[in-house]
Amino acid sequence: MKRISVLSAAALILPFATAAAQQPAATPAPSAAGPITLSFGAFAGRYAGWLSAAFDSIPPGLYGYRPTPAQQTVGYIAQHLEDANYQLCARFGGMTAPATAKDSLADTLKAQWPKDTLVTRLKASLEFCQRAFETLDDAKLADVLPAGPAGSGRTVARARYVLAYVTDLVDHWSQIANYMRLNGLVPPSALPRPNP
Repeated sequence: MKRISVLSAAALILPFATAAAQQPAATPAPSAAGPITLSFGAFAGRYAGWLSAAFDSIPPGLYGYRPTPAQQTVGYIAQHLEDANYQLCARFGGMTAPATAKDSLADTLKAQWPKDTLVTRLKASLEFCQRAFETLDDAKLADVLPAGPAGSGRTVARARYVLAYVTDLVDHWSQIANYMRLNGLVPPSALPRPNP
């Protein structure tokens, strides 16, 4: 009797299994990161790319440029972005930012470094942030992390640091794009896009 039951079950299942095997492959599952993390990452990547290209294309002689005395110079923006990137991405990525003795110098001194130094350091910070994004998924965005001075007891959701990173890139992109236009340069976002 048991033989008949097993054979009957096999006879019922086999046609369905064969039909399933003949179906086209299923669409791959969405990334494990989730749609929210992927959206943040996509915007961060776009603005990081534009900023990197902008700082590459700005001539070294303009790194001391600022439209008015109250505004930041191009060099100051580059060193500020490097520092902010490391601080924010280390927090949301749970990573330790690399540190050198030069990092303790005053921002006004770092802003005067040669273009090559500033661009190399900025790009390294953007790569660090890309690695931090690779540690994220949508579920982690709600994690509670410490905020403010040590021992303050303040906390925020991890998403706050992610959002701060992306909006900081957008803010400084707007700033540097305007500086470029004031100097007759075309910001990378306004360049013709290649045909697919």
